[in-house]
Amino acid sequence: MTKKYTIVIEKDEEGWLVSEVVELPGCHTQAKSMDQLMERTKEAIQAYLGEDEHAVSDRFVGVQQIEV
Repeated sequence: MTKKYTIVIEKDEEGWLVSEVVELPGCHTQAKSMDQLMERTKEAIQAYLGEDEHAVSDRFVGVQQIEV
């Protein structure tokens, strides 16, 4: 069974793309291209879940932007 995860992607000061999996605290990775980042993110999720398959939280509600 597959499960969907929400990831936040940012670009750091050196140009690396960094992804963080919202539902899996501490699960993150980086890459230079979006294709590579998505592949590495899948690998990071699999490694994270391999450590503790019960670690997935269903508490995530959503991501929004606000202008101030």
